[in-house]
Amino acid sequence: MTFDELKKELIASPKTWLVTGAAGFIGSNLVEALLTLDQTVVGLDNFSTGHQHNLDAVEKSVTRDQWENFTFYRGDICDYESCKKAIKGAQYVLHQAALGSVPRSIANPINTNASNVTGFLNLLEAAKEEKVLNFVYAASSSTYGDHPDLPKVEDKIGNPLSPYAVTKYVNELYADVFSRTYNFHSIGLRYFNVFGQRQDPEGAYAAVIPKWVSAVKNNETVYINGDGETSRDFCFIENVIQINLLAATCETNSKSEVYNVAVGDQTSLNQLIELIKENLNAPEFNKIEYRDFRAGDVRHSKASIEKAIKDLNYDPQFTMRQGLKKMLS
Repeated sequence: MTFDELKKELIASPKTWLVTGAAGFIGSNLVEALLTLDQTVVGLDNFSTGHQHNLDAVEKSVTRDQWENFTFYRGDICDYESCKKAIKGAQYVLHQAALGSVPRSIANPINTNASNVTGFLNLLEAAKEEKVLNFVYAASSSTYGDHPDLPKVEDKIGNPLSPYAVTKYVNELYADVFSRTYNFHSIGLRYFNVFGQRQDPEGAYAAVIPKWVSAVKNNETVYINGDGETSRDFCFIENVIQINLLAATCETNSKSEVYNVAVGDQTSLNQLIELIKENLNAPEFNKIEYRDFRAGDVRHSKASIEKAIKDLNYDPQFTMRQGLKKMLS
């Protein structure tokens, strides 16, 4: 089924969805997309990294009737009872709640483990007990670790390079064990540097694109870790929305699976800052400072998306350049 066909089917036959991390960047975009399709949506978030203004933005972007289809619970996935309450009646789960950021995990591995491992297991168990139709969770490209091959293919991973990477790999291990032990299947989506509207530019652990966009707009210094030739497979949020909905509703899920979520391309940090300057019409901006490479960072990243195309009909509509242009227009 194509994404356009799926959207028509969902509008004709609405479902009930739980989105964790609903006040976050990816979570709030998923909530908005689902409400726009007239779905019933439950959101769960503890606001550790999410923001009320993201939910306010969603409310403004949908109709009053659509917003009335949204129920929000303020709660922590580390609390099993909160997971059970939020998941009650859900048919599909889109699990986005986590403590992201490699540097954050290096600074505080205990908190990262609590949210990303204990919290994940709580929700996975609650989903199994509720007998949801499908459980889709945010995995991570960090799972590839030090494996040198490019592009990254789902069944070839290396040693993890950070506590964050360990936690996201453990998610996949638990998902696989639940499939084998309880016959409860799930899909992990290995995100590759997602970007888009409502991504937080503030804080020590902000993602590079919103951070640099804010710096250029405010004529502040852009700091580049290393020589700027580090490359990433940047993926626009609209592509991420598409694959989440395709994965949740697919009918071929006979076991635990993982898929890369990207566009299959590479952009260096030096190229990225030039593209940001171009889109913001700031060709004279030159406050760029290079500093040491960052611990735990992978040098190059590029995804193979062939498996997602074959199994899920994933068809990313935005290249990195197209996504950046839409984001900044």
